[in-house]
Amino acid sequence: MSVTMSAIEQLSSLSIEEASALLRKRELSSRELTEACLQRIESSDEAVGSFLEITAELALEQAGRADQRLAAGDDVCALTGIPVALKDIFLTKGVRTTCASRLLENFVPTFDSTVSERLYQAGAVLVGKVNMDEFAMGSSCENSALGNTRNPWDQQKVAGGSSGGSAACIAARQVLGSYGTDTGGSIRLPASYCGITGMKPTYGRVSRYGVIAFASSLDQVGPLATTVRGAAALLETVAGHDRRDSTSIKEPVPDYLGLLEGGVEGMRIGVPRQYFVEGIDPQVASAVHAALARFEELGAQIIEVDLPHSEYAVATYYLVATAEASSNLGRYDGVRYGIRRGGDGALLDMYGATRNAGFGTEVKRRIMLGTYVLSAGYYDAYYLKAMKVRTLIRRDFLRAFEQCDVIAGPTSPGTAFELGSRTADPLAMYMSDVLTISVNLAGLPALSLPCGADSHGMPVGLQIIGKALDEASVFKTAAAYEASTDWHHRLPEISS
Repeated sequence: MSVTMSAIEQLSSLSIEEASALLRKRELSSRELTEACLQRIESSDEAVGSFLEITAELALEQAGRADQRLAAGDDVCALTGIPVALKDIFLTKGVRTTCASRLLENFVPTFDSTVSERLYQAGAVLVGKVNMDEFAMGSSCENSALGNTRNPWDQQKVAGGSSGGSAACIAARQVLGSYGTDTGGSIRLPASYCGITGMKPTYGRVSRYGVIAFASSLDQVGPLATTVRGAAALLETVAGHDRRDSTSIKEPVPDYLGLLEGGVEGMRIGVPRQYFVEGIDPQVASAVHAALARFEELGAQIIEVDLPHSEYAVATYYLVATAEASSNLGRYDGVRYGIRRGGDGALLDMYGATRNAGFGTEVKRRIMLGTYVLSAGYYDAYYLKAMKVRTLIRRDFLRAFEQCDVIAGPTSPGTAFELGSRTADPLAMYMSDVLTISVNLAGLPALSLPCGADSHGMPVGLQIIGKALDEASVFKTAAAYEASTDWHHRLPEISS
């Protein structure tokens, strides 16, 4: 169907800040907004494929409670009454959580993740769980065992991964906010491909308790929204220390929304020379250079910085991440949860049959690679060396930030590619993350927001990287650019 400005689409196309203002003034009810989103999902998701589970009954119950809080004048936050979606990697009590894998296809958790708990406490409305690459391993959302998610701008192209459903549901205006996880670019890449804003916070800023693990030293939870202010509200709601996560940082959460104003006048924005090399689509480079020029018009100083070890980021990542995946995914053996195969044979036969039936090709590939690099005789040559290079990458950023306040460049070397075009070439797929991976290795915050489009109308993403725990500067920089452009107002036409 073509997008029209019907009453349903007007409501579902509101930004978080616009909807929150209407809810507080009682000019709109959470139930009306939630029903509009549910109807939008019904009319558009056959084309997009964002959702794996729609929690309509739960959503309407939560919307009713949010309306009661709003009517009573209770203390509310920016997300009270706002419909959101969760990547299907977050545990949700009583709601199926699959990680887009056959192995967990019928798994229903008995407790909530910290993120879902904090959303419920804030009065947000969970509309459903969205698609992803299986166990968050992928760059296109084509590795899901439960179906592909397609880009709302062109349903023949990928939405990006692994948080493809989290980005597509925002671009398709099915919900107002969503959450994903980012291990090597899995929030920023789909945000770039789908023309929305996505933030990966500092490692440890958001609790990973109740988030199914891929690579524990790299995974981080983050928000996706149509605007920078919406992403800031989403992050502020769930960030903060959690004693149940040993990697959670014991630092107060800034007032991100209160720190958005001020502009970029006088700020120093570093541009890595390594981010504009051979392999970058000229249209992407042009759009990003235009964005940098806009920053100069707004009063920022653009300076060139050096990140000399960036060329080793992809190789380092696929040693560290796969090694951690090999360890983390060892728990899926058919004994405690998930599917079980070969139960009448020997124990090891049951393990092998379960994992062979439950895991997809990409997950098996990464488990085998990770097991190999951790094996006797190869640990020092591969894993230990990768950890040393990881330290060098982090030091590169520390030196660069001695010269600048934030770093900016492309989010991805190109725009969204055709479905199926890279599935037979894992290396080509892995290179999609070449500009995002180093941020995860260094544990830094980074955000992608739209800054242009290619000749086919596909969005181009601008990546802004900050110092550790300085999400506020990233948000402020992004907000200044967003306020001077209208890329975030563009809407895709979704054909049914």
